[in-house]
Amino acid sequence: MGLQQPDQQLAITTARAVLGTLIQAGIRDLVISPGSRSAPLAYAAAEAEFAGLLRVHVRIDERSAAFMALGLAQSTATPVALAATSGTAIGQMLPAVMEANHTSTPLLVLSADRPDELHGTGASQSTKQKALFGDHVRVALNVPAGRQAGTCVEQALEALQGTGLFPAGPVQLNLQFRDPLIPAENESIGHQYWARIQPGIWPAAGDALSAAAPAAGLPLRRTVVVAGHGAGAQAQAFAQELGLPLFAEPSSNARFSAHAITHYRPLIAVGAQRIERVVLFGRPTLSRPVAKLLADPRIQSAIWQSAPVAWYEAGRRRETPISQWNELQEFAGTAPSGWLAAWQELDARAQGLRGDLKRDGAINGLDVAEAIWERQPDVLLLGSSNIVRDFDLAARPGAADQATVYANRGLAGIDGTISTALGLAVGSGRRTVAVMGDITFAHDASALSWTPGEPQPQLDVVVYNDAGGAIFSTLEHGAVDGSGRYADAVERLFATPQQFDIQCLAKAYGWQYERATTKAELKNLLEQTGGARLRLIEVPASRDHLRADSQELNHRIGQLSWPGL
Repeated sequence: MGLQQPDQQLAITTARAVLGTLIQAGIRDLVISPGSRSAPLAYAAAEAEFAGLLRVHVRIDERSAAFMALGLAQSTATPVALAATSGTAIGQMLPAVMEANHTSTPLLVLSADRPDELHGTGASQSTKQKALFGDHVRVALNVPAGRQAGTCVEQALEALQGTGLFPAGPVQLNLQFRDPLIPAENESIGHQYWARIQPGIWPAAGDALSAAAPAAGLPLRRTVVVAGHGAGAQAQAFAQELGLPLFAEPSSNARFSAHAITHYRPLIAVGAQRIERVVLFGRPTLSRPVAKLLADPRIQSAIWQSAPVAWYEAGRRRETPISQWNELQEFAGTAPSGWLAAWQELDARAQGLRGDLKRDGAINGLDVAEAIWERQPDVLLLGSSNIVRDFDLAARPGAADQATVYANRGLAGIDGTISTALGLAVGSGRRTVAVMGDITFAHDASALSWTPGEPQPQLDVVVYNDAGGAIFSTLEHGAVDGSGRYADAVERLFATPQQFDIQCLAKAYGWQYERATTKAELKNLLEQTGGARLRLIEVPASRDHLRADSQELNHRIGQLSWPGL
């Protein structure tokens, strides 16, 4: 079929041209939800998949689709396209686009739209969506109905990749389609257009690790390395090169080796006055003690920044940005004798204290964290709120990095956690374990719906069910609740207790249900990986003593004396 004049181009021709260009650039995954105005994209995607050029993933709900695309993009390190019909369908994607913005995840939103002549007429599902995502996308581009999309697609691809000045991230390509929205009667799924499309390879991100042997004569300094979310193994390599203690969040993917201190969070209170400098890798997201440490005007701090990041604006943090490895080494210096050993000794003593405070017969979040971390799944997703903090306190570093750990820490929301896990499992092709609290699970429970005929990934969703949002009891709200000054307001408005039946939900959505009431039972279930591909594992627990136990543990660890004193 010959090309029409630019202002007469058929919708299906535009859809083919857009997807064909994306495939040639190296994009191989499209997540799509059903809809009429996006029909040209759906038919073109079916043709491309039939030709072996594209993997199409169908999700009923656009919010779930967007978070699944987020997980896919993160696990494949390649942009993922995301398509839906006009109106509220596009609005459903906003939470995932916001997360992608703050984590520099390249999502390409292909938002189908009505043509301009239908806007402002009351036409169904028409709204102002050309720039719906505002500052949360790197660029928003619009292709009017009947026009060629080539220039806009090229601009979108550039923005997805990022530059030396701007980080990668989400992009919106708004495609206005005019009827007809279906292929011509003489066309079929084996359309000849795709025979001339050659799939490309998306350029790999540059290796940020520029490690080199420490220069001779570095000063002796009592420095600690903080590895926040997304720091990567380079944080561990830096700490090891210079003999420094490492404070690594679980999703830093740097939490391994003898340099990583398991209980760093409460131990900061013991050693803070001895710390002279801090080197930060990645984004610190979990700990008030770490935030206080980084804000201490007495302590000099630097952040490793070899490429632009999306999670903070230049000049808004006190750390000195450093982009050269040797300069970072000079800033940190090497550890004086006994500096690392002192933190390791404190860590061992803190481990003993934690064991002493264990309540007999009651499973808690720390037990769940230990069971899963010791199992070291290939891919691990940690839900927000208390669960990720349980791992931060209980996940004992191994000798080497094994699991790849993910968490939606861009905005630390509980949105779309199951959907993100589905994307990680599909993208990695490996069994994935996602662990979350019951409120996080409830927020995305509809994502358990899996379209018949779609290939099922291997995913275990572990739900730590303590019947409510436990994290608020560990914050200042717990003191308000304990005082009785606001009656049951904290329990009702913050903890939001629930009584849903997880087993019934598993049955309704066709997942295999398992239940673990002890750490040993959970470990045993996680080792049984030859059964159902989609499993829902419930861990019933209580939050009655959480605040008291947390305060007692922090108090006891905080009372430890510095080794040698």
